[in-house]
Amino acid sequence: MVAYVFPGQGSQVEGMGAGLFDQFKDMTEQADSVLGYSIEELCIKNPNKQLSQTQFTQPALYVVNALSYMKRLYDAGQMPDYVAGHSLGEYNALFAAGVFDFSSGLRLVQKRGELMAQVTGGGMAAVIGPSSDKVEQIISSSGIEGVSIANYNAPIQTVISGSRASIEKLESIFTEAGAAYIVLNVSGAFHSQWMSAAQKEFSAFIESFDFHVPAMPVISNLSAEPYTASSVKENLLRQICSPVRWTEIIGYLLSVGEAEIVEIGPGEVLTGLNLKIRQKRIL
Repeated sequence: MVAYVFPGQGSQVEGMGAGLFDQFKDMTEQADSVLGYSIEELCIKNPNKQLSQTQFTQPALYVVNALSYMKRLYDAGQMPDYVAGHSLGEYNALFAAGVFDFSSGLRLVQKRGELMAQVTGGGMAAVIGPSSDKVEQIISSSGIEGVSIANYNAPIQTVISGSRASIEKLESIFTEAGAAYIVLNVSGAFHSQWMSAAQKEFSAFIESFDFHVPAMPVISNLSAEPYTASSVKENLLRQICSPVRWTEIIGYLLSVGEAEIVEIGPGEVLTGLNLKIRQKRIL
């Protein structure tokens, strides 16, 4: 059993996609037409230093992930049995499963990135060491409100979201508890109720899209279970404000058989998380 998993925001790097834009010129031209700028120039040269800005990061990663997937199909000559993606990467999983075509997915991602970029004042931090249950306990006992778990990334890696001020206040509390605490370089409190305005606008935008039945199981960020034909819109909407259940997603993939899980896209962030999840399951 082979599963392909696609990374999300945070995996972007200047120079990503080198060689892919020339190999898949038709898709690159489609991307330029949808976006109104050169996706190759943004990813390779990043002339205006926009690659780290959410409204540019998300389309760029979607395109590079998609081209990486097409290259993998070309080289391997076979489809995966399962697909999943971390946050933004879930759109690539849905593209791979034929739920929408490349251009439709890119239009969805472009709008998603634009709306999420408009929600400022929030922050996020990675907490490394304690379990997610312990993270929730520490937040609750701190008396600091409006902070919640955004990503269940691995048994000992949890990402939290909230106001920038609250995220900064929690740093000393977590470090005193023995955790490593890394404030992330993001503009918003993604995967939390801070994104409710973006979710509401995205709801109106997504209404005009039609979605197909997945050609293979797509494991949802929202539930860590396979999408159904009728759940696509609800999942994509609720995903914006809900936590990414990555630990459970990988657990699901490992439970269905001897799984080869391959990261498709730039970097090895998910590969590292998946290794930590596997190791915890063995212990």
